[in-house]
Amino acid sequence: MKTADYLDRLLLKYSGTFDIYQPYVIQGKEYPAYGYFFSHVEKYVLVREANMWSSDSFEHILFMEVDEITEEVLQEAYNIVKDYMEPILVRKGEEFPAENHMYSYLTIAIIAKSAVSRHIQKRIKKFKFEKGYKFNMRGFSQAHIVCATMEDEKIYTNFVARKSSKTFKSVFQDVKEGKPGFQQIAAQQNIQVKQQSESK
Repeated sequence: MKTADYLDRLLLKYSGTFDIYQPYVIQGKEYPAYGYFFSHVEKYVLVREANMWSSDSFEHILFMEVDEITEEVLQEAYNIVKDYMEPILVRKGEEFPAENHMYSYLTIAIIAKSAVSRHIQKRIKKFKFEKGYKFNMRGFSQAHIVCATMEDEKIYTNFVARKSSKTFKSVFQDVKEGKPGFQQIAAQQNIQVKQQSESK
C-alpha cells in the first residue's frame, strides 16, 4: 500500500471535523498536510448574557510521510511539538494561551512505508510532551503520536493517543476496497483545500 493512498483516505476521515491545509511548511520544510479542530462550549443561565463559563478545545494534527520511522524521525516529531505547535499554534507566541483555553492536543501522524523495530515501537509508546498553564487554570497541551506502517499494516501510538488506533486501522481496509479519498471528494464537491496563509 502506498503512503500517499493511505494519507488521502485518512485526510477524508479527518475532513469531516477538521479544516485541512495542504501542503504545510514548518521552518522551511514542507509536510503533506495539517488539520485544525476547534470546539467552543459555554454554560449560561436563561440568556447568553448571563454566561457562567466558556471553554475552548483544540486539536492540531500534522501529517508526515516517511520511508522508515527512525530515532531521527521521532526526534523531529518531538521538536515540531515543542518548538512550533505548542508555542506558535497554542500560545500564539504569548506566555499563555488565550482565556477559556481548556486543552490542545498536538498530534503527529506518521505514515511510513516500512515496518518498525521493537526498539522504535517502545520509543513511540514513550513519546510524551505535556505542558500546563497557570497550574492548569488556563488548560494544558498534550502530544499525541500515531504511526501507521504500510508494509505490515500496523498502528502504533503513545498511551494518550490509543483511541485513535481504530480510525487509523480502518483506513487500510478502505484503501483496499478502493473507497474515494480526500482529493477525489474535494474535487467532486468543489471543496477548496485551505492554504497555510489562512491557518489559525
